[in-house]
Amino acid sequence: MASPAALPPLPFNPSRVRSYLLRLPLFTRLVVLAIIIFWLLELQTVWSVVEWGRISPEEVNLTTMYRLNTYPLVHLGFFHTFINLLALTPLLERFEAEHGTLTSIALFIGPLSTFPGGIYLLIEKFILHRNNAVVGASVWVFLLLGSEAIRTYKSNPHFSIGDFRIPTWTSPLFICVVVWMLAAQTSLLGHLCSVLIGYLLGLGYLKFLVPPEKVLRWIEGKLNLLGRLPHYVSVDQKTYGRFGVLPTAGASGGERGTPMSFMAGSTQRLG
Repeated sequence: MASPAALPPLPFNPSRVRSYLLRLPLFTRLVVLAIIIFWLLELQTVWSVVEWGRISPEEVNLTTMYRLNTYPLVHLGFFHTFINLLALTPLLERFEAEHGTLTSIALFIGPLSTFPGGIYLLIEKFILHRNNAVVGASVWVFLLLGSEAIRTYKSNPHFSIGDFRIPTWTSPLFICVVVWMLAAQTSLLGHLCSVLIGYLLGLGYLKFLVPPEKVLRWIEGKLNLLGRLPHYVSVDQKTYGRFGVLPTAGASGGERGTPMSFMAGSTQRLG
């Protein structure tokens, strides 16, 4: 009797994927979980999650401002959800690992959602006179790519394709165009607004939006977040390390934390 044919090897190592997922920091986990929950809720037919959470000029007013925070979490079907999770998770994980959980919460629930969404609404309504709705975490993907491209440009200004030298800061713009050409129902304007905010973040022009580290340290200490929350990332990387103080580690209270790279204009890459 012939032995059964061996199955082809998987294109990835499941154990490494599982290990990576188990190491995800707290805010990244919550974002991934929220996106999955909203996708599952969209499977029912009683209430449309997409219509509830999307943004468009005619739907956003003083009573529906929450949409400027919900639209990155809502997606159009499984494929849209999966692709955005695949792209967002490593970028957001690196950002949180570098800047801390509280900073990530303050920025992504606040200005890094509302600013690109607000710019999109203004251009869509007052310049283009349209009413196209947008949803999806790609707003954060292109924002982080834009910020990364600016910092990369400071240390590596160009990359070469044949005889052409192309500025590295333009790479998110090329990705925007390629995605817009290949993926149906993609908002080029929405992605460009995200890249613009990412550029401003990478250049340090949004540093005034970052909560003071002194306040964040006080909150961490007062609420004992390092001891209570698994996978919490402290804002003070030098004192606490990535996931807090080890039981045998001694940290001096006067040691300063690692400055935000987008605050100091550093060339350090995310993560």
